Amino acid sequence: MEFKTRRRLPRDLRMTDWFARAVLHVKNVEASLSFYTSRLGFTIPWRYDEDGKTFVAQVDRQGCSLILSEQWPEKVGKGLMFISLNVEPDTREAATAALDALRAELEAKGAPVKDGRWGYRLLVVDDPDGNQLFFNYPSESASDKTA
Repeated sequence: MEFKTRRRLPRDLRMTDWFARAVLHVKNVEASLSFYTSRLGFTIPWRYDEDGKTFVAQVDRQGCSLILSEQWPEKVGKGLMFISLNVEPDTREAATAALDALRAELEAKGAPVKDGRWGYRLLVVDDPDGNQLFFNYPSESASDKTA
């Protein structure tokens, strides 16, 4: 029986972290870029244009990256992105205050913000195509429910 030894890559060439981005399917990337930047405060790090038309682009905000694509029209508006905020200090009160501040910011920019539930309280934003962004409030403890 012959055993082959696996060659180890040098430390600087090993894969360490993954970088994931959700793809949200939209009818018109340009219109979606306008919404995500002007209403939600995202930036546009890259876009793919062909003959003056944008087909796919990425938007970023505070560590959240989303790809917007109009390449599969049958999938438009069926996306859901679950987004959590990291806050300091890591307390229920700080998390609630951060989400309340985000809500006020988005509402001031005219973003469609509503309350939702998914086993706990959510802040929900629908984009113009029906894709949804879910921001979770801290889960309620048993004492919160009885108060």
